[in-house]
Amino acid sequence: MANSQLWYKTDIFYELYVRAYKDSNGDGWGDLNGITESLDYLQELGIDTIWLLPISPSPLRDDGYDVSDYCDIHPKYGTMDDFRNLVEQAHLRKLKLLVELVPNHTSDQHDWFQASRDPNHPEHAKYRDYYVWSNTDDQYKEARIIFIDTEKSNWTYDPVRKAYFWHRFFSHQPDLNYDNPEVQRAMLRSVQFWIDQGVDGIRVDAPPYLFEREGTNCENLPETHVFLKRLRAFVDAYAPGTMLISEANQWPEDVIHYFGNGDEMHMNFHFPLMPRLYMALARADRTPIVDILARTPELPESCQWGTFLRCHDELTLEMVTPEERDWMWDYYAPDPRMRLNLGIRRRLAPLVNNDFRKIMLLNSLLFTMGGSPFLYYGDEIGMGDNIWLDDRNGVRTPMQWDDSQNAGFSFAPPDQLYAPVIDDETHGYKTVNVAAQRQNPASLFNQIRHMIATRKQFQVFGLGKFDWVDVNSQAVVAFKRTYQDQQFLLLHNLSDLPVEVRLPEAASGYSDVLSGTDFKDQNLTLQAYQYLWLKLKE
Repeated sequence: MANSQLWYKTDIFYELYVRAYKDSNGDGWGDLNGITESLDYLQELGIDTIWLLPISPSPLRDDGYDVSDYCDIHPKYGTMDDFRNLVEQAHLRKLKLLVELVPNHTSDQHDWFQASRDPNHPEHAKYRDYYVWSNTDDQYKEARIIFIDTEKSNWTYDPVRKAYFWHRFFSHQPDLNYDNPEVQRAMLRSVQFWIDQGVDGIRVDAPPYLFEREGTNCENLPETHVFLKRLRAFVDAYAPGTMLISEANQWPEDVIHYFGNGDEMHMNFHFPLMPRLYMALARADRTPIVDILARTPELPESCQWGTFLRCHDELTLEMVTPEERDWMWDYYAPDPRMRLNLGIRRRLAPLVNNDFRKIMLLNSLLFTMGGSPFLYYGDEIGMGDNIWLDDRNGVRTPMQWDDSQNAGFSFAPPDQLYAPVIDDETHGYKTVNVAAQRQNPASLFNQIRHMIATRKQFQVFGLGKFDWVDVNSQAVVAFKRTYQDQQFLLLHNLSDLPVEVRLPEAASGYSDVLSGTDFKDQNLTLQAYQYLWLKLKE
C-alpha cells in the first residue's frame, strides 16, 4: 500500500457531534453549515480528520444510531448539497471527513422494517427477511444484554407481525439479518453512496454483532469476518485509500481479528486501554497500562489502533473486573447519576476534577503511546458535562465558542436549544470557551494545539516501534518510540509527588521537543504529573 494511503496512521482525528457543534440558522440545532463555518478553527487546532457522528435521517431516539434512511441527510442538519459543500470546503483546507455506517441495526421506523413487520405491506415479500424474526424468544440465550439499564431481553414482540424481532441494543433498533444476501448488498450500496459524496473514511458501528448462531454469545462470529472482508474488498476496489474503522468494543485478542490479514478494517478502537489510563492515574501506578498493552497483539503493517480519552458514549468499564469497576465508580463517579450501563458518563475535565496537569498528562499519553489519537469535541477547552440530562446526553452539550448568549453556539432563544449549555461555576461557558482560550497562550486550547503541532513534526508517534523503559518507578510511564532515525524517550509521572528517575545513557543527551529544554544528566526529577518528550540528540 502506498504511503499516501496510510494517512490514517499519522492523522489527528476529531469526533464531532453535529447537533452540538454550531447552529448556522438559529433553530437551536447544530448543522452541517455550522461545521463548514468552523473549519478554520479545526484547522487552527491542528486536526487532520473530522469524524461526524450520525447525520442520516432518524427519529433520534439514539442520537442517529437509529437510522431510518442510510442514503440521505437528516433535515435538521441540512441537505445533501450542504454536505457536499462541507466536503469540498474541508478538502480545500486539507481536512478529511469520516461518516458513520450503522450496519447492525436500523430504526423501527425504517421503511425496510415497516415492510418486514407488516404482511399486508406491498413490499413485504421483498423485506420480510431483512430482520431476524422468531415465533419465540427462546433463541440465542447465551448472548448478553448490552444495555442492562433499559433492556430485559434481546427479543421484542411485534404485534403487527405477531412474532419476535432480535435486537442487541435498544428495542427500537431491530437487528438486520446478514444471512440474507440482499441485506449485505444493500449495505454495500450505502457505503458506495457516501464514497460518491467524497468522504475519506467510514466508521463502522458495532460490527461484532452482525450474525447470530445458536450455542454462541453471538459476538465475533466467523461469518462476521467473511462479510467484513467483502466490505473491505469492495472499498479497496471502488475507492482505494478510503479508510474503514470499526467500533469493536472487545478485548484486544478478539479485536485483532477485525484487522484480518490487513484485509478487513484499517483501524479499530482500543477500548480497554481507556479505563486503564484513568485507573493508572488514580493509583499512580503504570501497571494497568502495562498489563493491557501486554495483551495487545501486533498489528498487520497497514493497520492501526484508534486511541481516545473520551467519546460520545460512556467511559466503558465492561472490560475490567467487577472489583475494579466498583473502585472506578467510587473514585470517578461517586454520584449515581454519573454512571450508565457498565460505565461512567462524564467528560475528561470533570473526571479529573478540572486539574490542568492531569488533563495535559493524559493528552500527552494519548499523543505518544501509539495509535492514532481521537479528540472529542470540547475536550480541547476543558468542557464539562451535565449529569442531570438523560442517558448519554450529559456529554453531548453545545460547544462553547464564547461568553455570549448560548455560548456562541446558536442565536436561537435559549429555550429552543436542543440542550442547555453548561453554565456551572467550574465549566460554564462564561469562562470556558474558545474565544477566551485563544487569547491566552497558557490555555488548555493553546497547549493542546502546541502538542498536536509538535507530534505532527515526527512520524515516529504514528509509525514508530513501542518499547517499555524501566526507570525504577511504578509511578512513571516510560517508553521508547523509534522510527527510522527518530528516537524518543517519553516520560509521564502519574504521581502527585516528585519522582527521581535515571535515564538510559545517551551520548549526546536528550532534548524535550515540547519545551526545547536539553538534558545531559542521566539523573532527573520529574515533578508531579510532569511529562517529557525527549528526543535523542544527534
